[in-house]
Amino acid sequence: MERQIKIIPCIYGGKPAEAAKAYDHSGADAVGYYDEKITAETVKEIAKDIDIPLYAGGGIEDLEDVKKILYAGADKVCLGKTVLVDKEIVKKAGDRFGKDQIIVSMDLERQEDPVSFAKEMARLGAGQLLLLADKGYETFASLIKEIKEVSGLPVMVSISDPKEAVRILELAGADDLAVVSREAFGVMELKHDCRTAGFGVNTFESSMSFDEFKLNSDGMLTVVTQDYKTNEVLMVAYMTKEAFEKTVETGIMTYYSRSRKELWTKGDTSGHYQYVKSLTIDCDKDTLLAKVEQVGNACHTGSYSCFFTDLVKKEYKDDNPMEVFQSVYDVIMDRKKHPKEGSYTNYLFEKGIDKILKKVGEEATEIVIAAKNPDVEEMKYEISDFLYHLMVLMAERGMTWDEVTRELIERK
Repeated sequence: MERQIKIIPCIYGGKPAEAAKAYDHSGADAVGYYDEKITAETVKEIAKDIDIPLYAGGGIEDLEDVKKILYAGADKVCLGKTVLVDKEIVKKAGDRFGKDQIIVSMDLERQEDPVSFAKEMARLGAGQLLLLADKGYETFASLIKEIKEVSGLPVMVSISDPKEAVRILELAGADDLAVVSREAFGVMELKHDCRTAGFGVNTFESSMSFDEFKLNSDGMLTVVTQDYKTNEVLMVAYMTKEAFEKTVETGIMTYYSRSRKELWTKGDTSGHYQYVKSLTIDCDKDTLLAKVEQVGNACHTGSYSCFFTDLVKKEYKDDNPMEVFQSVYDVIMDRKKHPKEGSYTNYLFEKGIDKILKKVGEEATEIVIAAKNPDVEEMKYEISDFLYHLMVLMAERGMTWDEVTRELIERK
């Protein structure tokens, strides 16, 4: 079975949140962020806008730093110089947060006994090794192989030039590739180069050929495009075989324009690209459902969705839990930004954090009391009161439902 290589662009300086988002869109398997003294605030800013794992490191000195970075949204932390001072931090961090979240970096050119060091890191609880060699890996191929065998840990190799990726992979036998490039590079193009060289990489590949689909009378496949988070239908368009294959190759929605009679990559003119999250064919194989991340608006009129003109509508209760929570939260945030006289929510904000915490505690206690009652109706009311006050607390601290759901997904 071929090795699956993860391509991980690493960001240092500049505008890390913007760079991370761009790499997320371009097909990165994860993104790395490094700073001389990394802060939880920057990690949080990066993590909130990406859907791929975030690896973070730099200036992490103790277990409290590890906790702050992981709690801010990093999926893994990378421990470097601090391990040379206190190796036990690896064990403490691995025991506390799980070894899968701990990477230890090692400079092959400076480490006195790399093999023994790697073996010890594995024993202490590291989950992965990041190997560095500024002058190149030409003399370290056999050493890297020995490190992998002795430690049993997956190895990530750091490079600075994406053009060297295939050669380094062939030389070093790495499991993952960290690309520390000052210039932005095309991740999907690099992955295709790796695949051509025989390395397994995670690219978009359709489980069915376009020839298996049932096309309309014009020889095209109907495509329904949907927001991947909200499930809102954005637009309906058409694909030829060439458009479908380009979509799969690039990860960006490409259609066929019937009016212009040419391929049309959504966003090339407006910048409102649609980045593929999934492509699903229906039971008749004649309609494709594309779930995408939409940048800007899908409709040429400036509307987010092309479906904004109501023809027939019956009032109904929207009881989607997340939409209800988000709606209530949005009202609370609006009260915070635009105070309204007589608003209980504004009263809580004016009294401050201690009052809000007191109410959250009181409502939690009310749930416990109500739960002892055989009639669950009272419990329903108390839970609703608690959730409202909890959302006021979230708003006061600047926390969103996206952050909470992301954390729950990670735990699942």
